Amino acid sequence: MTKRTFLFVLSIFFIGIDFGLFLSQQSNVVKTNKPVEITREATSTAVVAGLEMEKAHVARVIDGDTIELTDKRKVRYIGIDTPETVDPYRSVGCFGKEAAEINRQLVFNKDVEMEIDTSQTDKFGRLLRYVYVELSDFGRIMVNEYLVAQGYATSNTFPPDVKYQDRFYQAQTSARSSNKGLWSSCTTESSSKEATVSTQFISETDDVKDDSRQETSVTNSSPCKIKGNISSGGKIYHLPSCGSYDKTVIDETVGERWFCTEEAAVQAGWRKAKNC
Repeated sequence: MTKRTFLFVLSIFFIGIDFGLFLSQQSNVVKTNKPVEITREATSTAVVAGLEMEKAHVARVIDGDTIELTDKRKVRYIGIDTPETVDPYRSVGCFGKEAAEINRQLVFNKDVEMEIDTSQTDKFGRLLRYVYVELSDFGRIMVNEYLVAQGYATSNTFPPDVKYQDRFYQAQTSARSSNKGLWSSCTTESSSKEATVSTQFISETDDVKDDSRQETSVTNSSPCKIKGNISSGGKIYHLPSCGSYDKTVIDETVGERWFCTEEAAVQAGWRKAKNC
């Protein structure tokens, strides 16, 4: 064997070794990237790598828009509001029991997927999520949107969590025009449907005090019309066009006041109500 032939054979030998090592590495990569199996015991904390959805199992339905997972975390549906049913200081809202019951039918003791928007939690420590569930008759649905579309909830989006705001508003418009759920059950002859229903949804996220806990109401001693009240959320001002304006009572003896302009309210340390 000549020297040139020997070197050629030796080169082929090393090339074969390198190719074998390459195939071995690719095999390891495939094994490493195998999806993690999610079990029911782990659903409330496990997140599948590479996916935006967190899988969870619902252990309890608190009301129409709030659930509790197997690890005791509470989840508040983003972008919607259902009538009150569990607040000890407030009466059960119109269509509240129906909303809680349909929510129970949708998700209780079921596996769900949860999608985050911008905020992780609300001021009560509850997770803020869009929740999805698989239904035998409808396939995969977003529970938040379904409740609005069927008239069990209203669209109630708070920035910065506005990813599906347009979808919720369209669902509400459709439900209202079709007189579904609360839109046909929670109205009075003296009020328009939208205005009447909007007063049914004073929840723990609203910036207005509960009138049922006020012993006195003070009449307006000022010619100004902007209400500056003090609630658990801080100093909030309400314009006459705001959703909670009529239900907000100003008591000047506790530091609440009236403002003539928004500029004056802001300079005094008040901020605009979220439902304005």
